Amino acid sequence: MTATPRVLILPGWQNSGPAHWQSRWEVLHGFERVQQADWDWPRRGDWMAQLETAVLADRRPTVLVAHSLGCQLVAAWAAHSQHTANIRAALLVAPPDTAREDMPPQLSTWRRIVRQRLPFPAVVIYSCSDPFCAAARALSMTADWGAEARCLGDKGHINGESGLGDWPEGLRWVQGEYGADAEAAR
Repeated sequence: MTATPRVLILPGWQNSGPAHWQSRWEVLHGFERVQQADWDWPRRGDWMAQLETAVLADRRPTVLVAHSLGCQLVAAWAAHSQHTANIRAALLVAPPDTAREDMPPQLSTWRRIVRQRLPFPAVVIYSCSDPFCAAARALSMTADWGAEARCLGDKGHINGESGLGDWPEGLRWVQGEYGADAEAAR
């Protein structure tokens, strides 16, 4: 039997605060957050290098759990990395539309959205009321990435203000579909 996969948490712009489901999962379940040198002025290449370092540091099967700009990070990294073989899956939550005209200047290096098919299974969770990405744009990115789409309904940016708490439904996807429970069933 294969070891239980590790889970890498990939927050978005400005990191995930203590009320965010990613931070709660990190504390409750021991998941590993990929730290970035600059959360306020994120440069795509720097963030990709940090993810590459984290992936290479431990060759166990890995599940990526990304929120917001972290989703764009996964797409950009996967399109350029030669080290995606141990990525079992990705949960991509609330991908932002970084090509919008009203994006802040801090996100200028993310303006071009990488739309290449991901080399691992992925699920995109989006909200019909996300202020940073219209549902149609989220579905377009999902299709290009070859991912499965799931609408969470009216949950804003699916963050700390969305009232998800520990978000057990999302955790069940990570642990059940690609975690120890799924491995035991194989």
